[in-house]
Amino acid sequence: MIITVDTGGTKTLIASFFKDGVIGKQIKFPTPKAPKDYVAAVRETLENEFSDRKIDAVVIAIPGIIRNGVAVWCNNLGWRNFDVGTAFKGVLGDAPVYVENDANLAGLAETRALKTQPASSLYVTVSTGIGSGVITNSHIDPGLRYSEAGRALVEFDGVVREWESFASGQAIVKTYGKYARDITSKRTWYQIADRISRGFLVLIPIIQPDIIIIGGSIGTYFDQYSEQLIGLLKERLPAHIPTPKIVQAAHPEEAVIYGCYYYALDSLANHKA
Repeated sequence: MIITVDTGGTKTLIASFFKDGVIGKQIKFPTPKAPKDYVAAVRETLENEFSDRKIDAVVIAIPGIIRNGVAVWCNNLGWRNFDVGTAFKGVLGDAPVYVENDANLAGLAETRALKTQPASSLYVTVSTGIGSGVITNSHIDPGLRYSEAGRALVEFDGVVREWESFASGQAIVKTYGKYARDITSKRTWYQIADRISRGFLVLIPIIQPDIIIIGGSIGTYFDQYSEQLIGLLKERLPAHIPTPKIVQAAHPEEAVIYGCYYYALDSLANHKA
């Protein structure tokens, strides 16, 4: 059995997977803001729910830059240099604990869910913040695994600012006073498409992915703005740079835990090799 932990800016989802990829028990709770409280809550849940099972691996997804198991920077949680790997070492016996960026993992899962594997895919999660994962040949791109698309500097309303600051789910609520689920105005959705397009206009010429996959809470409402988004990109991208195919994530809210599962399989296979 593989245990996955999706640490979000607002909620944490813990799920178990059987070796055949069938998802088992799921537990969800608000993400504690202090690292010590987060560790206590997750360890307690893992020990209470899974200590009596044979666990092959634990994969912990963190919304920030991860180097050697350390959360170097997690903007939306305010975490700095938090050694996640050490904090959870031995939590479920001798099961190895792997730590990786959540958007990288979501991108891994969503890319492998495609019928045809592209040479390059760009996964972007638009949720509390904006995260990204670049997948090359069906694996997390080692050269871009630390990239943070949400931090891309973009001009918007005459000011150069981070893409996340005006296009994330949190920014949308702050701007329009509504959650995406409550927005019905076509004009508002066009404005949201415009906000989202600004970051892609920076990323597409650099990465030139075969496909872009949009996930996260705003990805759930893809059909509300996809046509406008694609139209804006086709209109504004240089003529010699094609607009990639853009699709909705197959599992907008669960991509991270599926990515944890695939990452565990790959890591265990590499360890055996």
